[in-house]
Amino acid sequence: MKTIQIGHLNQPSSRLIYGCMRINGDNSADAIEQGKNAIRAAVDAGYNHFDHADIYGNGECERIFGAVIKESPELRDQLVVTSKAGIRFAGTPTADDVGRYDFSKEYITTQVEASLQRLNIDALDLFLLHRPDYLFDPQVVAETFEQLKRQGKVKQFGVSNFSPSQVSMLQSFSTEKLAVNQVEINIHNISAFENGTLDQCLEKHMVPMAWCPIATVVYEAWGNTFDQDTVNRIHQELDRQAQFYNEEKWIVILAWLMIHPANICPIVGSTNPERIKAATRALDIKYRREDWYRLLQARNGQPVP
Repeated sequence: MKTIQIGHLNQPSSRLIYGCMRINGDNSADAIEQGKNAIRAAVDAGYNHFDHADIYGNGECERIFGAVIKESPELRDQLVVTSKAGIRFAGTPTADDVGRYDFSKEYITTQVEASLQRLNIDALDLFLLHRPDYLFDPQVVAETFEQLKRQGKVKQFGVSNFSPSQVSMLQSFSTEKLAVNQVEINIHNISAFENGTLDQCLEKHMVPMAWCPIATVVYEAWGNTFDQDTVNRIHQELDRQAQFYNEEKWIVILAWLMIHPANICPIVGSTNPERIKAATRALDIKYRREDWYRLLQARNGQPVP
């Protein structure tokens, strides 16, 4: 497994990150055991970075991970553990509350402490603001970061789904360097290549973490806008590339992301041990620049200008 340095963390991160959003399944005993086995399979395959959020499985995903840590405490020092907060579902805490975002000091602090308890760890290696709160006060967020750092509850901070201007604005208030921006990047959603997100990551030495990296290839993209002709063009080109690289299409698309100089780190969310391990083969593909543009052309239905 290749690694990448994230901020000033002592432990380098695996280039592929294991996403824990689905490890609770249907919350049955069998699903929970499958989730634990997925975590162990990821560790065995060389993943050491595990991505969580307070809302994944309403906290059950963090509890499952915490159970693995309790069973194998020696793992903790080998891992990079990330969690996120800031999204509040409708009906919380009272039944008539609407879904919303909340970056208040009280809420963020409470959620970090709850995540630590569920994860069975003393500190988060990375804490990310999950989605931008339209009403957030950057000075309050900066003070919250500083307090969490002083208390030893978070080692490094970052954001998720932030625009470049939002990153710059928050960073201007915070003494804590923002280390990552976790955003959707896939063949359907290429906005990070065009809106300055990856440019900023390169400029500021931030690591881009890509959620839903294989959308359109294995499953439909979030908010899919592709017509069938576009999907067919993409898969026709991926079929060609899969044959050329002697690999599966979904593994080729991971290589398509990772060739970018910003060092995109795809988040792998399968709970199938074989697929968790298979994803690491993308790291060995010597992916070609011309194939990157061939796939972009297939997506757009026309050559670049």
